[in-house]
Amino acid sequence: MGPGKRCLLTAAVTVACAVTVLAAPGTAFASPTPTPTASPSASPTVPPLPPDKDLEKVREKLDDLYHDAAVATDEYNAAEEKADKQSAQIVELAKKIVEGQKRLDRLKDRAGAAARAQYRTGGLPDEAQLMLSDDPEQFLDGAGRVLQGQRATKGLIAELTRTQADLKQYAKDAAAQWDKLEANRRAKAAAKKKIKKQIAAAEELEGRLEKKEKEKLARLEQQAALKAQTAWLDTGILKEVKGEASEQDKKAVEFATNQIGKPYVWGAEGPDSYDCSGLTSQAWANAGRPIPRTSQEQWKQLKHVDVKDMRPGDLIIYFDDASHVAMYVGDGAIIHAPRPGRTVTLAGAGTMPILGVVRPDA
Repeated sequence: MGPGKRCLLTAAVTVACAVTVLAAPGTAFASPTPTPTASPSASPTVPPLPPDKDLEKVREKLDDLYHDAAVATDEYNAAEEKADKQSAQIVELAKKIVEGQKRLDRLKDRAGAAARAQYRTGGLPDEAQLMLSDDPEQFLDGAGRVLQGQRATKGLIAELTRTQADLKQYAKDAAAQWDKLEANRRAKAAAKKKIKKQIAAAEELEGRLEKKEKEKLARLEQQAALKAQTAWLDTGILKEVKGEASEQDKKAVEFATNQIGKPYVWGAEGPDSYDCSGLTSQAWANAGRPIPRTSQEQWKQLKHVDVKDMRPGDLIIYFDDASHVAMYVGDGAIIHAPRPGRTVTLAGAGTMPILGVVRPDA
């Protein structure tokens, strides 16, 4: 067997094995349900409390830490989504390689059978045997068979060539997908490390506060949210928002409403916990309209609508980097999965800086 054939066969076997690995439960590529806690060995850089324990500054710092964790969560989810697609492509390529190798083996068997038949006739080709025939009628009958045989031989050679070329291309494509998959595994690992670091820093910062300070901090958060919502409502925006929900909108809103009270877990897509885009993507999948997994891709790929034209079921994207998403449910309210330590909840649509609105069923 030549070096080229050996490489091709090795690639086919390697990728074929991937079918079993990638399809098995519990592999590195399965959708995770990670726990947002830092490992004992983690040593996040925790910002010191302000000298006077200014809780407003603590609140702002916590917002920054959880925002950075949300950005990293989007990176993690994006890498996971790509890895899932690449895993599926590798499985399909592996199947094609296995089938192609079987077809190639069958073609080789046919070619071998033809060679053995020629050997049994003394090595003379069909044309020569016909020319040596003394029977004119047999000669004429045989001429048609020779022509058919030539065509069959050419077809066999062409099919062999095509099959070999296909196998080489499948192996090349599979190798490329493995490289991409490995790159996304590294991206996931880096994002996961960053998420844990930011969450651990936030939790340690909160852990330094006494009970009364935590209660005051909670009140400050509520006041900040109320102030932002009031300012948004004071623009008179709700007087313009009169969009009516479609049937799919209603299904998505119903699903999101039923998740209220479930905990936020980064990277989670339900059914027991969610991150922000996990909630919105699953709500719309339940409504029969699959949408991108991450808030950033939802912002990029879904149709943009003006805030005044939004309706229940639309998604509101927050912050300049599109790092958070919520579902608008009407009357100036949203349902969203806020951050670690919180649960899926009802909130004011204007409590965070709005980047824009997208419509999944446009």
